[in-house]
Amino acid sequence: MDQMWANRAASAEAAITARHLKKLWGLPGTQLGVVAWPASGSQRRFGTWHYWWQAHLLDNLVDAQLRAPEPERLASITRQIRGHWLRNVGHWTNDYYDDMAWLALALERAGRLTGASRPKALHKLADQFLTAWVPEDGGGIPWRKQDQFFNAPANGPAGIFLARYEDRLRRAQQMADWIDDTLIDPETHLVFDGIKAGSLVRAQYTYCQGVVLGLETELAARTQDARHAERVHRLVAAVAEHMVTDGVLKGAGGGDGGLFAGILARYLALVANELPARGAEDETARAKARSLVLSSARAAWDNRQTVDGLPLFAAFWDRAAELPTAQTGEAQFVEGAVNSSEIPERDLSVQLAGWMLMEAAHTVAGEADEAGDGETTAGD
Repeated sequence: MDQMWANRAASAEAAITARHLKKLWGLPGTQLGVVAWPASGSQRRFGTWHYWWQAHLLDNLVDAQLRAPEPERLASITRQIRGHWLRNVGHWTNDYYDDMAWLALALERAGRLTGASRPKALHKLADQFLTAWVPEDGGGIPWRKQDQFFNAPANGPAGIFLARYEDRLRRAQQMADWIDDTLIDPETHLVFDGIKAGSLVRAQYTYCQGVVLGLETELAARTQDARHAERVHRLVAAVAEHMVTDGVLKGAGGGDGGLFAGILARYLALVANELPARGAEDETARAKARSLVLSSARAAWDNRQTVDGLPLFAAFWDRAAELPTAQTGEAQFVEGAVNSSEIPERDLSVQLAGWMLMEAAHTVAGEADEAGDGETTAGD
């Protein structure tokens, strides 16, 4: 964990803090991330807030607290949790199982790693995932309540959470096995998006690969079952072959897609750091995962814009970032998903992913990475 990447992660955090963090409705002891920068009046008033983006903001704050523990950041974590609950009208749950899984992951890490624990929330969220399991209907757990779309973005993060929470390993393994039996492309070995009424939805998104890597890595570390590590080896190789351009993870624009590559980077870093090194294939997968994170992070840093001394990351890390303006067309919420702003760099999701990538690079980097880059500070 070298200083250069720590500096870059700190700069990314400072950019989010300056541009996006705001009290919810002026209430003391709260904060949320404004969903765009520059923001419209409605966005500043949290007329839109995007539940799952806020969960990733919380997860990033936990990353930052692990990197550089500070009382003020711990207070920020607590404010973020309270702001989330209040903006969700005094509830932890909503109708989307993928949303709830992202919040559950962030809350579990916040409690375990920083002490900002919400045990009742975790219990309530765990119950949602455990009772939504419907193998008789072809699942998996569905994407949202009263829905027959069973997908990786719900089952992956929910499985990771259950693997970590009160040793719900049996259900987590069932979820991993369901994904492996149902959603793996036999040709590329990538993860398909989901299955609806028995038909595959064949889209292959970066974040689907990420959550399956996370789930299988957790299970490889917590069980003696060799199949989980084998699946990690296969999927890391598939990502390296099909989901990168010149070593850089592929972007997916703004809106919800702005988070996709960042999520893959988070769980590639988990592979690099947590996959048990029991043999040569494990070492190969760990090294490849680490390499993908670092090459992506270098590209994202090199292609950033700098505004008021702070980074603005590109939606596609292998291309130069474009500066948004207040006149840029806003992101739109359509059929349960957020579509991109006209200039995707305006979206909080894109900036959270850049920050997530910097934190991931910090966790996998060593002194050689710092020495080989020719830089020692984040701000130049």
